[in-house]
Amino acid sequence: MARKKEKPAVEKQERVPTGVPGFDELCYGGLIRNRTYLLTGTSGAGKSIFALQYLYNGAVKYNEPGIFVATEERPKEIRQNALNFGWNLKALEDENKLAMVDACAAKIGIPSKEKYVDVRPLDIRSMMDQIITIQEKIDAKRAVVDSSTSIGFYLLRDLGKIRLELLRLSTTLEILGLTSLLTCEIIEESDISRFGVENFVTEGTIAMYYKRSENVRTRSIEIYKMRGTDHSNKIHPFEITPDGIVVHPKEEVFT
Repeated sequence: MARKKEKPAVEKQERVPTGVPGFDELCYGGLIRNRTYLLTGTSGAGKSIFALQYLYNGAVKYNEPGIFVATEERPKEIRQNALNFGWNLKALEDENKLAMVDACAAKIGIPSKEKYVDVRPLDIRSMMDQIITIQEKIDAKRAVVDSSTSIGFYLLRDLGKIRLELLRLSTTLEILGLTSLLTCEIIEESDISRFGVENFVTEGTIAMYYKRSENVRTRSIEIYKMRGTDHSNKIHPFEITPDGIVVHPKEEVFT
């Protein structure tokens, strides 16, 4: 009698919960550890809030320190905005649970008093060196680069170079053991990335929408792509509350 072949064991992927209420239900427990994801959306969609919430929850709820690389906004303003949701980022920085990298000041030519400053405007090698140093110092497990679009524009729309540099950044973050989000600013909600290459160098794409219907705008979120795991294929509504983003995984948005 022929012997039945045993099915090979399937490696269970370790999950990193975002802690964003409702979101982790859409991807069966959270993001896959040590991977980089693109967080894309138009202005006002809530990308920066989601990214900060991810890092804040990591530090406070899951004992996972994080790194936030700010290319578009000064860390001082980010800290102030975070207080609107009750997130005291400065306290986390003092406890070495969060590091803010000022990659904005050099870009616009102003001095910075931040602890971590990228002195060369949007130089990928300099940015990666800074991230490596911080990761070793605070044992970071999570990272956010806000935004990848700034890097693309600094590379003067050279698509080949944009793709290569973002791939280098994404791969470095993964090798360092960081589960990361790269935010991406789009103009048209029908687009999934700004330059058409960002979603190819990351392991997943999370799209956030802020659509207008008559005289009302509604927010929704979709896991457009996530390699290595099942996930919801539907578009779900979310809201920005005084405590941050709340996703409604049992509800759908029809377009």
